[in-house]
Amino acid sequence: MSGHRRLDWLGLTPEPERELPTAVAALRASLARPPTPWSGRPATPNPLEADERRRVERLVLRGSRHSWLRYLAEVTDLVTAVATGTRPGDRAAALLAAEVVLDHHRMLIGLPGAGYGRTAGDRTALEEAVRTLRTPTRTGDPR
Repeated sequence: MSGHRRLDWLGLTPEPERELPTAVAALRASLARPPTPWSGRPATPNPLEADERRRVERLVLRGSRHSWLRYLAEVTDLVTAVATGTRPGDRAAALLAAEVVLDHHRMLIGLPGAGYGRTAGDRTALEEAVRTLRTPTRTGDPR
């Protein structure tokens, strides 16, 4: 193994690092309690968000392209489960996370390696999730 670590994936866009921790923390929180409307930024410090920020920071500083894509696949699973209604979650948080990850995955086409091909299924799932999450739901609909 060479001593060189591929870092090109770090230069794609800062939005995942900036936007995902808050949105993903909101999605994870809905597993433990019913979802509450998400405003984008909590008024008080959120321990779930702090944990998510640390996780993203660890991935960026010490992870690899593969570990980062595994994390984004996990986010994709959270988002698509909310979009399909198979799990509770805040639709606004899910939509933001879906758009951020989808934009990231589309930019992979400009990088060497198999990242773009590897994320083809996730891109398709995220495109469908974005369409679904942008569609208003009926009042009383738990999604």
